Amino acid sequence: MTWSIAHYHASLELLAAMVAIAILLSALDDLFIDAWYWGRRVRRWWALHRTGRLQPLTPDQLRAREEQPIAIMVPAWKEYDVIAAMVENMVQVLDYRSYVVFVGTYCNDQETIDEAERMVRRYRQVRRVEVPHPGPTCKADCLNFVVEAIFDHEREHGMEFAGVVLHDSEDVLHPLELRFFNYLLPRKDMIQLPVASLERGLGELVAGTYMDEFAESHGKEMMVRESVAGTVPSAGVGTCFSRRALMALVGATRNHPFNTSSLTEDYDVGMRLQELGLEAIFGVFPVSYRVKRKDWRGREREVELQAPLSVREFFPDSFRAAYRQKSRWALGIGLQGWHQIPWRGRSTAARYFLLHDRKGVVTSFIGIVAYVLLLQFVSLHAGGAAGWWEQPRPELFAEGSPWNLLVWVNAGFLVFRAWSRMHFTALLYGWRHGLVSLPRMIIGNFVNCMAVGRAWRMYLASVFFGKKLVWDKTAHEFPTGEQLARTRKRLGELLQTWQAVDGERLAQALQQQAGDPRPLGELLLSHGWVDEDTVTEAIAYQADLPRVPLAAELVRQHAGDMSRELALRLRAVSIGQGKSGQPLLAVALPLSAEALTEATQHFGATPVQRIASDRELREALALLEATVVAPAPAEAPVADVGEFLAERGELLRDMLEQALPRPGEVRGIT
Repeated sequence: MTWSIAHYHASLELLAAMVAIAILLSALDDLFIDAWYWGRRVRRWWALHRTGRLQPLTPDQLRAREEQPIAIMVPAWKEYDVIAAMVENMVQVLDYRSYVVFVGTYCNDQETIDEAERMVRRYRQVRRVEVPHPGPTCKADCLNFVVEAIFDHEREHGMEFAGVVLHDSEDVLHPLELRFFNYLLPRKDMIQLPVASLERGLGELVAGTYMDEFAESHGKEMMVRESVAGTVPSAGVGTCFSRRALMALVGATRNHPFNTSSLTEDYDVGMRLQELGLEAIFGVFPVSYRVKRKDWRGREREVELQAPLSVREFFPDSFRAAYRQKSRWALGIGLQGWHQIPWRGRSTAARYFLLHDRKGVVTSFIGIVAYVLLLQFVSLHAGGAAGWWEQPRPELFAEGSPWNLLVWVNAGFLVFRAWSRMHFTALLYGWRHGLVSLPRMIIGNFVNCMAVGRAWRMYLASVFFGKKLVWDKTAHEFPTGEQLARTRKRLGELLQTWQAVDGERLAQALQQQAGDPRPLGELLLSHGWVDEDTVTEAIAYQADLPRVPLAAELVRQHAGDMSRELALRLRAVSIGQGKSGQPLLAVALPLSAEALTEATQHFGATPVQRIASDRELREALALLEATVVAPAPAEAPVADVGEFLAERGELLRDMLEQALPRPGEVRGIT
């Protein structure tokens, strides 16, 4: 027994020595990145605070630059549960006018198509692009069809987009994002913003690993990549390509800018841009965030912090979903990249980062083996201390041996690695999450190990058995309700999307500008400064009521729910019942208290209101009368929509600014 234990212990030591060497090599790689990052921080601090050579960019400088048209690409496969919320939040938050959103959907994904079309009807800057063949294929395939639609849009409107931005359907954007891109275009060919996880609870350990990893990776490593090698891999979200970069990618790949043979087309495209000699940067622009944090007594308080402008989203919170998502990253970057992104023709620095990226397909297993070895050594020594067998004596790792020293060196690296993770996590999420990042490191190691194991299995199956690699859908979550409210507070400078406006002064200014004494609403509509869709959206948002499209079939189906006389008097049309059985009414303006009382008496229950455009409502009322009615009567809201919003001090400034033309603006873009 003692002899067997001794030999088993010696075998474990030999394996431990091999693992220790692998850990040391990986730690030295990480140490280089740390040393470069902190050295660069010191140099930049000196240049900024001591010499004055560096002057920080300000939000005013971003806003002062004239807007250029920008396209936003959102590929969507089975994203019906989040795509509408993402688009709504994007339109309401962005402090920018000249942009168009292109949502890519598949012909066999009707639920996502319906949600995308609802957003198209609601927002004039949204377009839906259909992939003509069934999905899922890969994200790159969907994006290639979106790019074709962008070029078609340019030809149709006789203009060119200055940049194209890539986003996913779960992204939460910052108001200044497009202004930041606009400031750097067309000087930079690819701009990558930091990506961060939205804050999770302390108990959500798996999702918390994304908070920690992205905080450190995008807070440190991406800046080192740009500084050392001049390369920035796209993160797949928050990436802006200049028109020159997009045209270069199209020309190099014969009209398919994104690589359909890679599951990480974002990483691939960043590498190809470097091969084409185009300039990519990692954009770090500090902004203010207001965040709710708990003090040491557990009481919540709001604090303001400085953090980089970033794209935020929720990442998976289940172990299985997390390792499945990360397996796609490991497969595309670490395995497919070996033969799709060659070593040749690259600088030494670029090769170094290729090796850094690809080491994970091996080192992810090393950490788990180290845990198993540690457990084995502890068990053997515990059994020896209990007298079950003779205490094993270390041979390779005897006191004072080089191998023993190596263990202590690796332990030192581990302590520094843990401190680094805590530091970057605490910067974004506070000291509590900084502390919890320590146990989350262990959980992250197991997630990464499972992800790499699955990646190897999928890769080998594709190589030896020809199994096709397709878009592996990850269930996404978008913050809604209280979550979205908290997110908006964290975003800080929301630029006061709802801004109190003196309606009378605004009307006078516009009337003076136009030399037209007509009422504000009529003035805006007649001069084309605002279209009816924008007005309808403003009313729906101001009244906190959803919009509804009024289809003729729907109006005919429920024509008997209320008399034509009542419909004309209330200027409301019945559109059936809600899920709870309550009557639904389509209106152009929210009903007055008296009108709502009358409708309630008629239906026997308080109706739920939905906002339709005034044009749609007039057509519906005409359909009910079975005759063509004259233009809206005097009491119709067409002429006084502006007053309806402005007189309450609740005019949506962004919508009005979006509707008013600027010098040199290209029509059809906003």
